[in-house]
Amino acid sequence: MLVFAQKIMGALCLMLHAWADGPLHVGVVLDKGGKDDRSFNAAACVGMLRAKNELGADVKIVEAIDDNAFEHLLRSFTQRSYDLIISVGVAQTSAMKKMAQKFPEKHFMIVDGEIKAPNVRSVLFQEQEGSFLVGAIAAMTSQSNKIGFLGGMDIPIIRRFEMGYRCGARFVRPKIQVLTHFVGVTADAWNNPPKAKEIALTQYQMGADVIFGAAGASGAGIFDAAEHVKKFAIGVDSNQNWVKPGRILTSMEKRVDEVVFAAIKDAQKGHFQAGVFHLGLAQKGVGYSLDTYNQALITPTIKKEIDTLSKAIIAGTLKVPDFYVGDSCGP
Repeated sequence: MLVFAQKIMGALCLMLHAWADGPLHVGVVLDKGGKDDRSFNAAACVGMLRAKNELGADVKIVEAIDDNAFEHLLRSFTQRSYDLIISVGVAQTSAMKKMAQKFPEKHFMIVDGEIKAPNVRSVLFQEQEGSFLVGAIAAMTSQSNKIGFLGGMDIPIIRRFEMGYRCGARFVRPKIQVLTHFVGVTADAWNNPPKAKEIALTQYQMGADVIFGAAGASGAGIFDAAEHVKKFAIGVDSNQNWVKPGRILTSMEKRVDEVVFAAIKDAQKGHFQAGVFHLGLAQKGVGYSLDTYNQALITPTIKKEIDTLSKAIIAGTLKVPDFYVGDSCGP
């Protein structure tokens, strides 16, 4: 009965806002990478800006200086007149879970974190599927038979990226070598371009000619390294092909912008739905970027092969290994 009452209370609150003249108030908490990371946070901000322009939502964005700030920032939104509170990033899971329990009348959304609660929408992406595709692209492009992966923090979700990338590369080129490193073990790893550049240059010196970076704002260092040695990098989370034209082979996109916009739109209409949602290739939640900046790098042969792999994954005839469930794709 309590859970049902909480759902009714939250729905009534949002319906009242839908009927009222005032805008929906949305509070957003980003991690240390900040809104200018050109990656995960930046993609979320695109969705928020769209909601502001198209829906008239009142959006307030704050950036955490470190992981210890998440709970304080979320609490500040819950104690004020914010109707929907959004956390961007798995590191905020614990803090949001606590706030959602303490403020059952509020609606929350978290991107990349799983919280099962009647007032929380959790959106999770099948990163391994998109990473599998860019791994295959990297392998088909490589001239050295050696490619690299550079993650931010060494945490399960980044291992999931790495596994998908490695498996995709080995699917099309079984003997290819994949070098794997991480920027660090704290939240600073997401915003340390100099360290990422140093590691990327080392991987290039070891023979890698393509590096996939899943490192937030630190990815800028990987792109600088690719430009310096005139080799390739692969972007992440948003379309980053434009950052270093001709050096960004492609980008593994997670449509964070779309899910943020959808949540705000649903809340404004009084149709906010809690639950855990998993978005992969079939739901167009992940994919790879192809545009004017990289179309000369993705040959027709590569595109045809990637499209075939994508269709097989969507159809279920090709299973992409998932780090979360203990899969592997060989040594």
